[in-house]
Amino acid sequence: MSSKLVPKVRFKEFSGEWEEKRLGDIGELISGLTYSPDDVRDSGLLVLRSSNVQESKITLDDIVYVRTDIKGANLSKPNDILICVRNGSKALIGKNALIPNNMPLCTHGAFMTIFRSEISKFTYQLFQTNFYTKQVEADLGATINSINGNLLKKYIFYIPKPQEQQKIADTFSSLDNLIEVQTKKVELLKSHKKGLMQKLFPRDGAKVPEVRFKEFSGEWEEKPFELVFDRIPSKKYQITSKEYLKKGTYPVIDQGKQKIVGYSNEHIKVFKNDSVIVFGDHTRIFKYIDFNFIVGADGTQLIKTKQNFDNKFFYYQLLTKEIPNTGYNRHFKFIKDIIFKISPTPQEQQKIANTLSSLDNLIEAQTKKIELLKEHKKGLMQKMFVGDK
Repeated sequence: MSSKLVPKVRFKEFSGEWEEKRLGDIGELISGLTYSPDDVRDSGLLVLRSSNVQESKITLDDIVYVRTDIKGANLSKPNDILICVRNGSKALIGKNALIPNNMPLCTHGAFMTIFRSEISKFTYQLFQTNFYTKQVEADLGATINSINGNLLKKYIFYIPKPQEQQKIADTFSSLDNLIEVQTKKVELLKSHKKGLMQKLFPRDGAKVPEVRFKEFSGEWEEKPFELVFDRIPSKKYQITSKEYLKKGTYPVIDQGKQKIVGYSNEHIKVFKNDSVIVFGDHTRIFKYIDFNFIVGADGTQLIKTKQNFDNKFFYYQLLTKEIPNTGYNRHFKFIKDIIFKISPTPQEQQKIANTLSSLDNLIEAQTKKIELLKEHKKGLMQKMFVGDK
């Protein structure tokens, strides 16, 4: 059938056109709670806010409770869809998550809304489509950082019969569960790496690490920054253009979390070396780079260990250090005050670096699996939902 109200890919047992409906036709919006600091408690009624929506999932890392007898609280239910409708960051508007079973007693804040429906699991998947995102973006405009509830109820979606809704919801829920399992694997690997780093390097005041490879012995020594590192002037390798290429000869490195932010062909700006440690003076992020690159932003500091020291060994040691956030974007001064621990032999340095590097490779491989699953889901959505592109 060639109608525009039929998806490109469909389970063979289903036929017929999908039906156009407004969001308000398939469920209701439930407003959030306005509360004051006087209402906040150490325990009680949990208030779900935008920080509790991460990667389209509910997380409880950042929680606020209010008194249980507060007036105006609408209690959330399993399978409600929590939506951010107002926020200082425009990027968060429209972000949503399905409230799972076994949640504590909870409501939601005034900058959030709940969409409650008999077909919430299918609707939640509709909210993950480009079709939904484009409707949100059309409402926001240039300056508005909120979605009006009356406009939200007018959003248009295409809905199949209940049996097809269920099968589609089950299909994408299975993909979501697989992505969640893989994500937890990565989190466990990162946690294991963090714990191992703390044990492979001596604690403050100690002369040997808590965990050590059996072939090594002897006390570690201490050296200040200036006896371990050379500082490299990053301005010499920095390009002024912020319009990076999607593809090019040389990767562009800045101080953000992303390893490569773009590409450039400005060969006269290239930093050529076997390895270097990048530190973000604004972000407090460390990166180990072992390929030729160009520096792409202010605040990107470059340091390299002196001869006979293993660059990667000290990179991992730096990852164990807490760099306090002063808010002044001049955090490199804390690096210069660190006293570094040095194992007696280069072989031990290298083995520690190789062990942690192997964990990083495993984390990277698992992370790529997650990205491939997300891309697979995105592509499948564009084929299985009417109106998505």
